[in-house]
Amino acid sequence: MAAAKDGDTVRVHYTGTLDDGMVFDTSREGEPMEFTIGMGMVIPGFEKIVIGMNVGENRSMKLTAEDCYGPRRPEMVFEVERGQFPPNAEPTIGQQVEIGFGAGQTMIVAISEISDAGVTLDANHPLAGEDLTFAVELVEIL
Repeated sequence: MAAAKDGDTVRVHYTGTLDDGMVFDTSREGEPMEFTIGMGMVIPGFEKIVIGMNVGENRSMKLTAEDCYGPRRPEMVFEVERGQFPPNAEPTIGQQVEIGFGAGQTMIVAISEISDAGVTLDANHPLAGEDLTFAVELVEIL
């Protein structure tokens, strides 16, 4: 039986946990996740876990932030005037909002602070700066 390699399309079940053991994502309650190794469809470190696995094999690995969503970048945290929100909007910390910039492009950001004058928005991925552990089962090589 061949091991998973670059260019293979695979199906995996996985559970991702933070350093404190909290599960942040899992495929165990649904269908396995399908992706092609080397196509950039998943975070880089995840591909490293799967390469070399055989169908039915389980592997667990802790990945550094650099192999996941990268470090937190302070330049991606910025304040906007409170008046940029609709008058009846009540922003809350942790709320995700869509903002527009450039030629019709949008992005999702999280509200991290609120003051009378402004709202601080964080465009970092919620898991940026976090080391993540993934328990992976290779279900199938297509």
